[in-house]
Amino acid sequence: MFKIRRYTAELRDDWNLFVARSKNGTFLFDRNYMEYHQHRFADFSLLFYLKGRLYALLPANREGNTLLSHAGLTYGGFVMDAQATAADTVRLFEGLNDYLRAQGIEKVVYKCIPWIYHRMAAEEDLYAIFRTCGARLVARDIGSVITRGSEQRWQRVRRRAVDRADKQGVVVRQSDDFAGFWEILTENLNAKYGVQPVHSLDEISLLHSRFPDHIKLYTATVDGELLAGVVLYLMPQVAHAQYSSASAKGKQWGAIDKIYSQIIPETLAEYRYFDFGRSTENRGLYLNENLIFQKEGYGARGLCWDWYEWNV
Repeated sequence: MFKIRRYTAELRDDWNLFVARSKNGTFLFDRNYMEYHQHRFADFSLLFYLKGRLYALLPANREGNTLLSHAGLTYGGFVMDAQATAADTVRLFEGLNDYLRAQGIEKVVYKCIPWIYHRMAAEEDLYAIFRTCGARLVARDIGSVITRGSEQRWQRVRRRAVDRADKQGVVVRQSDDFAGFWEILTENLNAKYGVQPVHSLDEISLLHSRFPDHIKLYTATVDGELLAGVVLYLMPQVAHAQYSSASAKGKQWGAIDKIYSQIIPETLAEYRYFDFGRSTENRGLYLNENLIFQKEGYGARGLCWDWYEWNV
């Protein structure tokens, strides 16, 4: 029933237009975003057609005999539009499994798009992988989200940090100083976890140039000295804190808290959700209690990010 095509560059416009009009896609699925790190992954993205009409997309890559959706993205899964139905989505996965078997692929790792990123109900895929694929839950991370209209009072420790920032004259503004912020971010991640940011400075600068309305940096400074920053990814109804970090002085003076005290109410006036992202590692088995405590201190509450697997 479904015709399936591997993605090629000649399909770029069709792909991007579908993402833009979909009910659950974000700019992370735009090829101009996906392909900034294409050299790291063997792309195996798929387009699904029904009666000659583009019906769904699957951003994916291949590793040996495994299909992942998509290892280079925070979340993945099928991108669909308002015309998708439950029955057709069941048949969509039947067709997917037949196609993958013919390609020598034996297993699928499927990262769901969290529901807050849906512009309308879009969980037909979750039913289909249960009904058709016998999928098993293999990872569950927990993130923290503030919902407009349900904001909670900040914990005292967070409010006091904002007071310290105000007394020191900390100023928050939107900025293009990604280089200055990346120095702080890289130093902190390396010192605390021995890792680098997911994006290099060159990569985040490139992505910002491609998506200036979707990727924005907010900084906290005193007399021109950069103390902290937060990088927001702006989706149709979600403001997502992709990166946040502060210098030693910035931590002492509550610079991160000052940034959030300004940008959370500003973004919630336009976006329904403020998403702090996940606070877990090792597929959800390790909970960073200090990190999630900080996010909960701003009034955020839990949202799960699930991964499923099945054999085709």
